[in-house]
Amino acid sequence: MPPSPAHIRELLSAYLDRHPGERHILGPLGPLLEAVPTPSGTVSRAVLAGHITCTAAVLDHEGRVLHVRPPSSGGLPLLPLLPSGRAAGRDATLMATAVREVHEKSGIPPARLCQSAVFCHEPADIEVHPVKGEPALRRYDFRFVFHLVRPPDERAGQDGEFPAALWLPLDQVASPTLREKLLDADVSAPPEPVNASVIIHDGAGRYLLHLRDQREGIWEPGVFSLLGGGRVPGDPSLEATLLRELGEEVPEVELSSLEPYTVEETTSVDGLSVPVQTFSAVWKGHPDDAGLREGILLHWCTLDMLDRLPQSPGLGGLLRRHAAQHPPSTTLPTASRSPAGGPPAGTELHVVGVHLYLQDTDGRVLLGLRHPDSAYAGDRWHALAGHCEREDAVSCLIRETREESGLLLDREGIDLVHLVHSQDSPAASPRVQLFFRARSWSGVPQVREPDRCVEWRWFDPKDLPDTTVPYTRQAVEAIQAGLPYSDRGWTR
Repeated sequence: MPPSPAHIRELLSAYLDRHPGERHILGPLGPLLEAVPTPSGTVSRAVLAGHITCTAAVLDHEGRVLHVRPPSSGGLPLLPLLPSGRAAGRDATLMATAVREVHEKSGIPPARLCQSAVFCHEPADIEVHPVKGEPALRRYDFRFVFHLVRPPDERAGQDGEFPAALWLPLDQVASPTLREKLLDADVSAPPEPVNASVIIHDGAGRYLLHLRDQREGIWEPGVFSLLGGGRVPGDPSLEATLLRELGEEVPEVELSSLEPYTVEETTSVDGLSVPVQTFSAVWKGHPDDAGLREGILLHWCTLDMLDRLPQSPGLGGLLRRHAAQHPPSTTLPTASRSPAGGPPAGTELHVVGVHLYLQDTDGRVLLGLRHPDSAYAGDRWHALAGHCEREDAVSCLIRETREESGLLLDREGIDLVHLVHSQDSPAASPRVQLFFRARSWSGVPQVREPDRCVEWRWFDPKDLPDTTVPYTRQAVEAIQAGLPYSDRGWTR
């Protein structure tokens, strides 16, 4: 399938965000793309009143740029050009078109190219030209930047390795707009990773793996892999890339002991060489609490499970190497152990949540409005809450209250007033929701984590908002009635 209008619009939007001064030149392309009825229209002049072409600027190890010499016309030699051409039906992305043009015109295979860390997957330049002989038409040329990757054995001299390639200094790039952008950017650095992933383990021999969507166009579809993603222009570091990706994929996962581990080599959907900076980190939460937004599921896996799972290439070897270098510091309980060493057979582990039931002098209770994009209860009112880590419930409540609202609680003034035993679905872990009343505190509620809660407000407990989280409403009503326990979602 050729590049879709949505894909081209996304690249155009990202480019204009970086170069708003070119909006008046490139603005007409947006409406043209909106008018395309099918993806094939993006490469057909009969549907789109203009051409979409792609050009590649490949930089070698000396900072020179790849050019190719076109066939002579009328016996006259032509000036060398950058590899360029129209998208074909087999090109899923515009970058794939640029990669293919490099291979066809110079002989350099995709595996010898990698993305530029400065521009990543986005175009470095988009130039508009009138179409020769048809002045009403425009050609929109998307220019992508790549680095040439050295062969593993350094067996061949670069200039003789690809006879069709002509390498020219950066200041001799024919296009003034592209030349200016390349000279302004720091593209002289050698190839470096533009993707980041993370080995998440719990310190007890388990690794958190992500089952990817089984969809066309997904990198490594339908297999278990590490969490992570690609760098975008503006990411100050690969660690920032990783944290941004995790915030988009699993916003409730908070890592500890995050550190670089290794650089792995893989191949993208376009056939490019992709060096991936892999980090290592610790998390001890439950996958159901990660707030998964992309992919199918998260699962804790042990090394003995790997051979039974569909997985991304090299994952098993990477995790076994990591496990050998990081032996478990704790031991997982198993169902076969005695109660003294772990839970007995048949025990269902529960998630423990803590909640603050706080009343002001007028008897109103404090609730927070969850962020619209929150993985749980977006745009709903909820008690201040958090999940117990390896800590007692009261310490967890004090910590979560300070982190989310800035309020300071007195440990001696905290009472357990209600417990909701809930099950959201038969496949989800059961939950023990503890509601604590704080009889004394200091401070004024503040929005300290705006990505989770956008407002704190006091409400009459008998007149809660319609959009209150159901089990929170249930708990407040039960507390008002003096009931210490209620349950929710269980089949009797």
